[in-house]
Amino acid sequence: MITIVAKGVVKEENINKFKEYAQTLVEETRKEKGCISYNLYEDINDPKIITFIEEWEDQEAIDAHVKASHFVEIVPKLRDLQESETEVNLYKRV
Repeated sequence: MITIVAKGVVKEENINKFKEYAQTLVEETRKEKGCISYNLYEDINDPKIITFIEEWEDQEAIDAHVKASHFVEIVPKLRDLQESETEVNLYKRV
């Protein structure tokens, strides 16, 4: 299993639009083969900090995810709403 933590800072005026796009991404991604969990989190102390925490069966599932039509369509829109680049880290259980 691979866990992905993707954290970004959204421009304050774009938070609602970001969540709207992200909700569609979450709903569609949860249907993908190899997706164990896929959730969106908002920082309690700073709502501009939005984090996706994902669990995937393997790298093959992740590779398919980043090629999925909903990912290709929505992720660029999310990036346009952010203050800075998303920090993405992949983890394996030890």
